[in-house]
Amino acid sequence: MTVQLIDAMISLTALMEEESEKLARKAYVPELGEIANAKLRLTGRIEADFARLKRESANWAEKLDEESRLQLSDASRNLRDASAVNQQILSRQIELSVEMMGAIAAEAQRLTGTRSTTYGACGGLGGMDAPAPISINARL
Repeated sequence: MTVQLIDAMISLTALMEEESEKLARKAYVPELGEIANAKLRLTGRIEADFARLKRESANWAEKLDEESRLQLSDASRNLRDASAVNQQILSRQIELSVEMMGAIAAEAQRLTGTRSTTYGACGGLGGMDAPAPISINARL
């Protein structure tokens, strides 16, 4: 039973390492959606396996033989390390995307001149920056 769990953990670790390596080399990875879906499936499988083991026996980890316990420990440690690296790289990619969208919006606003002014009751002019219309083509 734990063999399936360990296999899923090893597969998820390898997938995260592959994703991290690809994202470290270049910003645009066409198969990123497929990788994310595979990560979701493996994560769901790991959660289901843990739930099943716990449902069958609350202290299932204590009943493992030494070799299985060692394999599970190694798989957990490797998954934790790969997850930390993957999280850092994905966070940086998201930050860069947000910064890029902000720069594009600011430039579009500058070029379109969407600043509006209104005449107030006391004779003053008030300015307001309207957001620039931005459309993203998600199918590059």
